[in-house]
Amino acid sequence: MCKVIAIANQKGGVGKTTTTVNLGIGLANLGKRVICIDADSQGNLAVSLGIEEPDSLDYTVANVIREICDEKEVDKKGILHHEENIDFLPANIELSDVEVQLINTIGREMMLKRYIEKIKSDYDYIIIDCSPNLGMITINALTCADTVIIPVQASYLPLKGLQQLIKTIYKVKRQLNPKLEIEGILITMVDSRTNYSKDIIETLNENYGSSIRVFENIIPRSIKQDETTVSGKSIYKYAKNSNVAKCYKNFVDEVVKEG
Repeated sequence: MCKVIAIANQKGGVGKTTTTVNLGIGLANLGKRVICIDADSQGNLAVSLGIEEPDSLDYTVANVIREICDEKEVDKKGILHHEENIDFLPANIELSDVEVQLINTIGREMMLKRYIEKIKSDYDYIIIDCSPNLGMITINALTCADTVIIPVQASYLPLKGLQQLIKTIYKVKRQLNPKLEIEGILITMVDSRTNYSKDIIETLNENYGSSIRVFENIIPRSIKQDETTVSGKSIYKYAKNSNVAKCYKNFVDEVVKEG
């Protein structure tokens, strides 16, 4: 049975794409069939998986959504394969135009779901890297997801917008996707040497820990992790003995353990 996970936070720079890549490849390393879908017009997922110029791609998630809007049959065209044994469907700047077009489309929140339903039988996990906003493409991702993982940087400003995201998730659950659940909050970019990071972690657990799971494993700030984006590889291949690789592996184990 396929599980669909949205990686979401309207704040940029909190580790959504990094989490998508390392969760996806981490699951593949455990023998799972995985596809990652880029739902961000910046195309960061594609870049992180080795596509140097996403805007030059002929077929992306934007084309998929357009064809579904036009009631055309979609197939697996556009799905690429990464050397670390995951599939991915990239995005680029065209997705911004699609988001505008969706405003006047009947059933606009369901377009990505219709695609997901066609490919679910081929995968154990579908992981969606959401845009750093709460626009229509993000709503599409939440509408087709089973769970949401929220990466939160150990910093005050990303923490400040968390409540609005949670409200949006529960609104989608009430109105569009009753099965949607928050799988947990993943704390990223942690500098464990500072009291500041420790205070943020403590605040997160105090404010949300009783109602929303906060993953036990936290992701440290790491230059090695930043370098993986340029390399087009996961942290497991780029720096397999690093602390951040170990933390991501343990995080993947937490996700699998919960089903």
